[in-house]
Amino acid sequence: MSDEFHRPTRFPGERFEAYQGGEDPAEILRVAHDSARALIDRGRETDDSAIVDRLVAFTDQHGVDSLAELWARTSATSLPGALWRIYLIRAVVRQDAAGTSTLFQRGAEVLGTIDAAVAGAVIPTGPAEILALADEILRGVYRGDFGVALDRAAAFCRVMGAGATSIADDQEGAHPERASELTTRALRLSTTAQELTSCARLWRNGSLE
Repeated sequence: MSDEFHRPTRFPGERFEAYQGGEDPAEILRVAHDSARALIDRGRETDDSAIVDRLVAFTDQHGVDSLAELWARTSATSLPGALWRIYLIRAVVRQDAAGTSTLFQRGAEVLGTIDAAVAGAVIPTGPAEILALADEILRGVYRGDFGVALDRAAAFCRVMGAGATSIADDQEGAHPERASELTTRALRLSTTAQELTSCARLWRNGSLE
């Protein structure tokens, strides 16, 4: 990953998990998998916290598009696919901390599961807490159990999806277009949660490539 990548670009939350890639030739897949493995190895083998800090904040400098070029076209249940989704979660949170914290807080209130605790959220979850949580989940990719980091990201998405569904229900009468956007976002978040859960299972089986 070099300085040739683009500067940061805006990535609205409603486009979460909807980044479209082009063709998917073998060479693109090889580079995607090799770069994902190299990044994971670099972060997990170093004792230098500053290196991990730079890996976590990579898209702040280079933009989410730089990682999309590498990983967005890979399988959802692959190492680069998992990394893409976790980095994208953080990018979306940083894009709109107030909006994502509102969805997360609502989801934590209505879901009735332990997902907010699994994600590691501080309740109530305001903008500062959601930013810290997104950083902590991504940092877990390079510190501790990678499978746990995947589980936390999946739980985060489930809570967010529940919040989006609940607020969509509130908006349905007065603001049907907004309700439709939130329902679509909830579906994407639910799908992403399932994909990350599958990645965690594959990682533990030693078959996430």
